[in-house]
Amino acid sequence: MITYYGDRQEIPHPILLEARQVAPNQVLIMYDQRVDLASATNISNYWIRSNMERPAGIASVGMGDAITAANSIPPEMGMIAPADNTKTRFIMTFRDNAMSGILYVVLPCFVSLEGMTGFMGGNWGPFSRNAFIGMMSVMPRGER
Repeated sequence: MITYYGDRQEIPHPILLEARQVAPNQVLIMYDQRVDLASATNISNYWIRSNMERPAGIASVGMGDAITAANSIPPEMGMIAPADNTKTRFIMTFRDNAMSGILYVVLPCFVSLEGMTGFMGGNWGPFSRNAFIGMMSVMPRGER
């Protein structure tokens, strides 16, 4: 299915539903549809913005910076892997911990739907819950 918005056509793509810190150096991300594993597990298809002037902790982009290929998350900074077999849930694991009290925003791009390739846009929308405040220690959900 192809959706038309004005004069441009938009190919179907998954949207990030939520990003949530689950450990000092891990973020769980969830998509609304099953994704292409190759594009979803390429850490360079992700940016994390912080509310600091310069990137801090797990962030690759500061608040005033535009996202570019040069400031995506590099492989030496972290990795992303499936959290289960749903192809909708992934865990980002970083070399460094998130900084406590810092606002982080997860910005995935170029993640295609399962069975497709080549999506070239952003994977977040107006209803994505892709922001969280960094915490040094994180308790599992339900134990708070």
